[in-house]
Amino acid sequence: MEDARRHYLDLIRHDGVRLSPALAKAFGAVPREVFVPEGFHRRDGRLVLPADPEFLRAVYSNDVLVTKLRGQKPISSSSQPSLMAVMIEALDVRPGQRILEIGAGTGYNAALLATLGAEVTTVDVQDDVADRARTALARAGITGVRVETGDGYTGGPDGRYDRIIVTVGVAGISPHWMNRLVRDGRIVAPVEHAGMHPVLTAVPAGELSVVCPAGFMSAAGPLAARHPGSHPAPPGSPLTGLEQVVAPRWGAPLEAMAYRDLWFAAGAWNRQVTYATVPGREQSLLAVVSDSSCAVVLPDGAILASSEQASEVALALSDRWWTHGRPPMSAWRAALEPAGPLLVPRTWRLHRP
Repeated sequence: MEDARRHYLDLIRHDGVRLSPALAKAFGAVPREVFVPEGFHRRDGRLVLPADPEFLRAVYSNDVLVTKLRGQKPISSSSQPSLMAVMIEALDVRPGQRILEIGAGTGYNAALLATLGAEVTTVDVQDDVADRARTALARAGITGVRVETGDGYTGGPDGRYDRIIVTVGVAGISPHWMNRLVRDGRIVAPVEHAGMHPVLTAVPAGELSVVCPAGFMSAAGPLAARHPGSHPAPPGSPLTGLEQVVAPRWGAPLEAMAYRDLWFAAGAWNRQVTYATVPGREQSLLAVVSDSSCAVVLPDGAILASSEQASEVALALSDRWWTHGRPPMSAWRAALEPAGPLLVPRTWRLHRP
């Protein structure tokens, strides 16, 4: 087991994730298997049970563990550990802080926060999910975590918090969360943008900044509310009938992170940007989607489209990003503005230090 957890830390660090000594110690100490006692589904849909020979190896992989499905749709999970690590580091946890977590999931993330010395309240709208998280935390011997069933939009039970972390994809920031923060507090949340859920950091009376790209299960209720700045939902099926209208332009294809940077920028400049899939290609692609046409930009700069109008928009967006020096998503800032029940980043701007 000690070797498995040491290898686990290496996997988390593999993509350049930096673990503080305290967080590395927490990942090494909290038994992730205790939080998935009934097994889980892997990313490819396969069910892994505790009796399976691969169970512990899969538990201590750098991958999401899906613990609840509605039909074929995942609705609860233990997130990818490297993403959890990036979000926790962005939260800047200090011993003694009070932390509100929106989305209890398995309870594993709350256990890590408590192991760092925080006092955690975690809220989940699903009774059975909250019950299982509460049981797992007790079984793991984790103290300092209160699990509540409630609406994450309102922030659960009354209280003031130093930090708020959101572990479900949301359409914006709840104003109730801002009201719960202390003056120098911060929120780390995955907020919908162009079909993704990039992780953002928000502070009272300050601008949003981008932590990293991500994809999360979407919340329900007010936290998923559509607003005038919402991007179109990703098409429910692969796009067909597209023709290559622009040949590859960039020599070597963009690496995954650079492609995400392009995607974020395109979404900041144009509200018709989302993601789509294309037959014969495994990865999701940056797409410009309107009622009557669509276009996708491939990592090598080629453009597939169903109309000249859509291809022109896609070409202009990708050229604009290149002309601006291929800015990373971390270079973007936005102020929060009211939009229905949420506070949302309506207008993004490039921040040049």
